[in-house]
Amino acid sequence: MTDTAHTPIRRALISVSDKTGLIDFARALAERGVELLSTGGTARSLREAGLAVRDVSELTGFPEMMDGRVKTLHPKVHGALLALRDNPDHVAAMQAHDIAPIDLLVVNLYPFESTVASGADYDTCVENIDIGGPAMMRAAAKNHAHVAVVVDPQDYAALLQDMDQHGGATCPKFRRKLAQRAYARTAAYDAAVSNWLAEAAGDFAPRRRAFAGTMAQALRYGENPHQRAAFYVDGSNRPGVATARQWQGKELSYNNINDTDAAFELVAEFDPAEGPACAIIKHANPCGVARGNSLVEAYRRAYDCDRVSAFGGIVALNGTLDGETARAITEIFTEVVIAPDATEEAREVFAARKNLRLLTTGALPDPRAPGLAFRQVSGGFLVQDRDNGMIDPADLKVVTKRAPTETEMADLLFSWKVAKHVKSNAIVYVKGGATVGIGAGQMSRVDSTRIAARKSADMAQALGLPEPTVRGSVVASDAFFPFADGLLAAAEAGATAIIQPGGSMRDDEVIAAADAAGLAMVFTGQRHFRH
Repeated sequence: MTDTAHTPIRRALISVSDKTGLIDFARALAERGVELLSTGGTARSLREAGLAVRDVSELTGFPEMMDGRVKTLHPKVHGALLALRDNPDHVAAMQAHDIAPIDLLVVNLYPFESTVASGADYDTCVENIDIGGPAMMRAAAKNHAHVAVVVDPQDYAALLQDMDQHGGATCPKFRRKLAQRAYARTAAYDAAVSNWLAEAAGDFAPRRRAFAGTMAQALRYGENPHQRAAFYVDGSNRPGVATARQWQGKELSYNNINDTDAAFELVAEFDPAEGPACAIIKHANPCGVARGNSLVEAYRRAYDCDRVSAFGGIVALNGTLDGETARAITEIFTEVVIAPDATEEAREVFAARKNLRLLTTGALPDPRAPGLAFRQVSGGFLVQDRDNGMIDPADLKVVTKRAPTETEMADLLFSWKVAKHVKSNAIVYVKGGATVGIGAGQMSRVDSTRIAARKSADMAQALGLPEPTVRGSVVASDAFFPFADGLLAAAEAGATAIIQPGGSMRDDEVIAAADAAGLAMVFTGQRHFRH
């Protein structure tokens, strides 16, 4: 079998749930002399538009039955799609059994994914699992040497254009591309069904696991220019970079998307009802996070944590970007700003910075929402729940002689939210609702502690302050201190209270060191490694 020939389209079978652009497309086919076959609601829509259409039940000699579960599963449909037109035996079989070829299949599937997303009950979801549609798609795609298959309204115009270029036929290269899209669609559909069934059965680790996505953007390159890359969305509609509207600026890069996601997920930890918050990210790590009485104050306080690293960073806000905050952001070079919304004044301010990307999402992601995260390793991939762990003040255990003051406790809770989003080993100093030193991604927790303190000292000098801003701060550690040295380094830097998971074999030594230094310390019982 070869697929080198241009195949004229004389007969098309159309059966779609998504009727976007259907009538115009079908009319265009009819105007090109294509006979239309259809089923159920699609046939009804075509007839109401004044188009001549033949029912599949008339073709097969069998009515639709079992509430539409059985309508296209018939040799006169699948034989028409699968027959090799250049194989004499296949042609003879078609003639013997009165099977007329179908040259174009236009199918999209029952809306299973959106049915599940709507919160429908189990039986309703099951009824929205398509059987005939995927079977036809796969048959037509397998026989792409002779049959064109369209599974997405986005390809209607391209199909008509290809026909016009080839005298009413389709070319092999285009059919091959359509076949790939068909198999990708059925694979994504089956992945959605299998993952839903696994969740419904309470099976977190099924024997086989599949993930799928739809390409949102072909990227110029990946992390580095020699790496190819593309951006895919998973259809979950979680507010963020995948669902955002880009108002201005050049195309987002691979690193922009990764960092913007990190920034927005972090700032979403801070409920807007409790006040404005800002997070500034550089290379997927926060370099400044703060609350304020206004967004502009939150931004300036976050910026003052590490002005050097903030240059060329990503800014995420938990409220509507206003003009004053926009003007403050434009005082330095910023790659991306993401917020739930932006005022017209803010958009006008940014319009003068053509390379600055502005994204709005309409909402914040819910940091408590469940979900899966996965990462590729050689020969496979790891799957885990997304880190939606949260703590409540009532969950904390005071383990030192001195309990945190009310002010320290507020900052401890703030620092813990930030530490969750810092690459391990993570150390976060906070004072007055703003980070004042962040140590990230070090092999030693002591090094992270000292780096964060050093950055604070550097910023204090740059700001003309009399002492490092870590003096009188609190500190969060994403995992336990295995030895007292990290805690003592934090105390030496000026921290007065510490929040950490606890659970080390040497907790008693660490607690004793905290008591000796006059520190308050609380255990969360929860770790936030981030690799």
